[in-house]
Amino acid sequence: MPQGDKSSYTDKQKRHAAHIEAGYEQRGDSVKTAEARAWATVNKLSGGGKKSGSGRKIR
Repeated sequence: MPQGDKSSYTDKQKRHAAHIEAGYEQRGDSVKTAEARAWATVNKLSGGGKKSGSGRKIR
């Protein structure tokens, strides 16, 4: 999987990133910066990528 590939994210994570990105763009950030910040936020909140629920420890 090449760097920057978003195929390992759930639909919910993709929608969340799009919503966050729109907010950054509305605030005046460039499209590239807004996208990077949005995905960084999604990764911080969800740990990134798809995660199975069963057997995963919550820390």
